[in-house]
Order: sequence, then C-alpha cells, then structure tokens
Amino acid sequence: MSDAYDVVVVGSGGGAMTGAFLAQRAGLATVVVEKTPLLGGTSAYSGGACWLPGSQVQQRAGIADSTESARAYLAAILDDPDDAKVEAFLAHAPVLVAELEADEAIDFEWLPFPEYYDAPGRVPFGRSIQPTNVKRADLPQRVGELVRPPVERDRAGEGGRNTLSGGQALIARLLDGFLREGGTVLTDLPVTGFVLDGDRVAGVAAMTAEGAVEIHARRGVLVAAGGFEGNADLRREHGVPGDVAWTMAPAGTNTGEPIQAAIALGAATDWRPVGWFCPGLEQPDGGGSFTLGFRSGLMVDQHGRRYADECLPYDRFGREMARSPERIPSWFVFDSREGGRLPAIAMPEGDPAEHLAAGTWVRAESLPELADAIGVSADALVATVERFNGFCETGVDEDFGRGADEYDTFFTGGDGPNKALTPCTQAPFYAARFVLSDLGTKGGLVTDERGRVLRPDGTHVEGLYASSNSAASVFGSVYPGPGAPLGSAMVFASLAVRNLIGA
Repeated sequence: MSDAYDVVVVGSGGGAMTGAFLAQRAGLATVVVEKTPLLGGTSAYSGGACWLPGSQVQQRAGIADSTESARAYLAAILDDPDDAKVEAFLAHAPVLVAELEADEAIDFEWLPFPEYYDAPGRVPFGRSIQPTNVKRADLPQRVGELVRPPVERDRAGEGGRNTLSGGQALIARLLDGFLREGGTVLTDLPVTGFVLDGDRVAGVAAMTAEGAVEIHARRGVLVAAGGFEGNADLRREHGVPGDVAWTMAPAGTNTGEPIQAAIALGAATDWRPVGWFCPGLEQPDGGGSFTLGFRSGLMVDQHGRRYADECLPYDRFGREMARSPERIPSWFVFDSREGGRLPAIAMPEGDPAEHLAAGTWVRAESLPELADAIGVSADALVATVERFNGFCETGVDEDFGRGADEYDTFFTGGDGPNKALTPCTQAPFYAARFVLSDLGTKGGLVTDERGRVLRPDGTHVEGLYASSNSAASVFGSVYPGPGAPLGSAMVFASLAVRNLIGA
C-alpha cells in the first residue's frame, strides 16, 4: 500500500466521509481507513441533522436564517471562542452545502427542530438541515452493505432498514459519491500511529490480522475518527463524566488512539469542552440510550426531588445531571397515561417488560410504594409529585420554568394550560432509571481555521489535519443546536481538504 494514496482519512463518520468525498472528487486518490467492519460510527446512529447556517437549503425553505443571524447567535452563547475558527465555520458552511448538493447523490432538506438557547439570532423552529431519505434499492449494493444500521438494530445485531434516513442517509449519500469517484475503503483496520517523512506526517500505521502495515499519503492525513468516549482511562484522566457503558458510540469504537498518536508528535490539545451530553435511559444490559422529548413525567434525584426542567435540550439537561453525583442515576417518574410506555423518545427504548424484569424500570400502584421500590423517601417523592401536579394545574413551573421556551413544547402535546406540563396522576406509576450518556467527547486536538493540527507554539504539524470529535470543538463547551457536531465536523473536514489541494 506504500505511496498508493494522496490522502488518508481516518474514520468514517459525517466529517470523515465529507472530507473523503471532496478530496476524491478534487482528483486526489483518497482512502478511508475504518477501525470496524461498518462505516458511519456515531454519525450513522444520529438523526442526521446538520447545523450549517446560511445555506441554499434554508433559503429554499423560506426560513429566517442567515449567516449574520447565526453569527449573532454564536456571539451570544459561546464562551471565549476562537473568532477565526468561528468565522471560518460561518463563511464556509453555505459554500459546503452548495458543493455537496451539486453532486447528484446528495440532497438536503430543512428540518424543523428548535435551537437550544433563547438568544439573539435564534431562528424559530431552528435552522438545521438533514439529508433526504434514500432507498436501499437505489444505492449500489456495496454502499448498503457498508453503512452501519441505526442504533436499535445495530445493538441487536440486525441489518439496516430498506429506507435509510437521518445519519444513515448522510453516510450512504457521501459514500455513494466517494466510491463513484474512485475512492477506496479499508475496514477492520485500526490505526495505531503515523508514518513520518522527517517532520511531515506522510501516512498511518495500522494493524491487520496478519500484522502491521503502513498506508502512505502523498498530501496528508485527515483524522476524523471520533473522540475517546470509549476509553475509560482517558475519560478518567480528562475528567469526562459518565461511563464507557453509557456512551452512544458503537461498541469498540472511539477509544482515542489517533488522538494519542498525534499528541506523541507534539500536537496541542484542549480538553475543556468535555463532551456532548444527554440523559440516558439505562438498559437492562447496563448501556444507555439517548433520550429526548419528554412529553410528561418528571425526573428526580436520589432524594426524590426534581432538579431541572425535564424538557431542556438534551445536552443542557445532561449537564444538569453531571452537577451532582446524587443525580446519577436519576429516576424518571411517569404514570400510565401512555399505557406503560416511556413518554419520551429513547433510541432505543427497549421492551418495557424486559426493563421491569431487570429492575431498570419499576412499577407500583401508589407513589409511596414506588418510592420504596427505588429507594427514595416516600414523603419527598409524594411532595415532589404533588408540587409538580400543582404546576400542571396553573400552567406555570415555578421551580424550573418548564414550558416557557419553544424547545420545551416542541415534543409535547398536553391539554392543560401549559402543554409541557401534564400531571402524574394515573396509577399504576412507573420509574425508569437514567444515567448520564453522551454523543461523544468534544475535547481533543487543537486545530486552526484550515483544519491543521497545531503544536502548543502555534505552528502546525505538517501533513496532519483533524475534524469531528478528534479535534477540540469550535463551539467549546456549548451545544448550539441540532446537528452542531455533524455540521462543524463536515465544515472543518472540507476546509482541511481545501488546504490539501491548495485552494
């Protein structure tokens, strides 16, 4: 494989596949090197939302989005941003969307989904876009075989659906274009380090079943292999709350070897962003499930008390969970108005009967019995629920303001004075155990506005680029809106390719 390629892309999520497709289309012989047998990583599990402001897709939809409003929004919510990188992101996002949509394989549409902060520049119902669905029958067979199935099917060892949507559609469309342009995909090939030519990164070292190999890159290497959420030691070292068992990353992925290999070359790092968090419905096997869109019910800590607006955007609620060890695990208390199903969107939810058998859910005919089953004070839980039910009657959550923001009411449909507040009154009652899950870590390699990996002195490591969760997030500790991880990964992968080709 020596000197076979111009560009080596490590990883296969949305950022990696964007970079690979654009490099190959620009005439650079490009190879995607993926650790597992399937492509897409956590991106394939996602809803496929892309936070790419100011593009032709939002213009077609006629919404009040623009680069200027996105600039105002980020200026209001980001803490100590790298202005050059933020401006590069804003300037390139619409250019990237136009480039991608110019290809026959790639098509986007506006996705109504509120942004996560009430701040100047926010667009009503959001500015996120998503790839349109694609039928498996309309894809080359190899594309369909390589794309990782949605999370609930992948965890069960099942194949993908006949219609690919969300993150699967994004990976499939990019992969379709990449292979059509002559790109190469190598799977089951974990990267263990970099090949150097003097001080320049000139390829990667990887491990096959037969032994170590080197894959050389004439132009450079783009690392877009996710973060280190699957590595317990690195999580502990860098203070990332949660647990490997609870992350949404596919099993065995995102253990941080490419990041560590770059650090060994002298790359600078920024661990402050920590992670993209979410409440995680604990599964009978100990895993977590990304959960959002609570329609009714209330979350309590280990003392039986509420501690936040349950309808907060998932990253913001996850951060509230992380504030105290008494909140991990938490219990989500709900009643029978939905027939014993969880009144929320959990991916995957799992079977209620299996939850009840495993004890990750409990059921009781009264709130005191429920409190006893989950080990909290009966007086505290009853008082908490009664206070919450009172808020449902008045329509005002005096403690946490649930229902005051458009995000709070986006998924709800209650018929009271506040549709985000539905009383918990119908026996039997349930409690589901929740842990702190994540969509990935977001601290990592420091990069510039061209996607180049930097050293602590500000010089760049020649030939080495990074994007996705392998790089420290341009948004710092903030999660601006749906698709921010994917959108930023795609933009900086594209900017890296532009630097590689000298554009």
